[in-house]
Amino acid sequence: MPELPEVETVRRGLIPAMEGRAILQAAVNRPDLRWPFPPRMAERLTGARVLGLRRRSKYILADLSGGEALLIHLGMSGRMLISGVQIGEFHHPHPAPSKHDHVLLDMEGGARVTFNDARRFGAMDLIAAGTEADHPLLARIGPEPLGNAFDGPYLADRLAGRNTPIKSALLDQQIVAGLGNIYVCEVLFRAGLHPAQKAGRIARAQIEALVPIIREVLSEAIEAGGSSLRDYRQADGELGYFQHVFRVYGCEGQPCTTPGCGGTVARIVQSGRSSFFCPQCQR
Repeated sequence: MPELPEVETVRRGLIPAMEGRAILQAAVNRPDLRWPFPPRMAERLTGARVLGLRRRSKYILADLSGGEALLIHLGMSGRMLISGVQIGEFHHPHPAPSKHDHVLLDMEGGARVTFNDARRFGAMDLIAAGTEADHPLLARIGPEPLGNAFDGPYLADRLAGRNTPIKSALLDQQIVAGLGNIYVCEVLFRAGLHPAQKAGRIARAQIEALVPIIREVLSEAIEAGGSSLRDYRQADGELGYFQHVFRVYGCEGQPCTTPGCGGTVARIVQSGRSSFFCPQCQR
């Protein structure tokens, strides 16, 4: 599933084609994805102007002129693809229709934004603007890791006394928004923390030190356009590149990149997810 850097990269890629532009025609080609689409979705979108594009955790929010906001979740394989405009040095013509093109937005200026989702685990909803904090998908999500509300004292207080592994604690969306398996593995490697170590037994100073590391990893990943492993693409169809600088994720059996370590990256399974780490560096 796309994590925060991938969703943020998609949001930024959509801005030139959508922000400040009207949706001239919306088409919805099926009644549902993971959940049913809202009633009259195509009708409600057609003619609305996109006032701004925001991100909350792994969700994109498009604020519309009619007083609603379009909530977008990419799910496992969802893509927001742009065609019909010049992106960088390349012109992307409208592709031939695909059976997985579920929502099409023809924008003022000639761009078409297509929500393509082969596995149909994605979702779209229309909500009253400014009410996303009450939406069932967003109501209990913690602070943004790149925002001011997420700092060392906050994280230390939330993890104090918890008997859950630090890996699981950082994946808890009620503690911090948007972190997923890939980036938590990379964060814990840089922090020198074993993924199975109990969160409540880690020194407060070490917990607080996680915050700048989390921000560093996420910022580097956003700059690289996210990580392309299976289905993820940027809005212009290009791959993300952060996977080329993974230090532990997916690197089982490879030498640790820490100078002088001599260890080998290992893998364990935690709550059905693979955790990659260096047994020498992370204790």
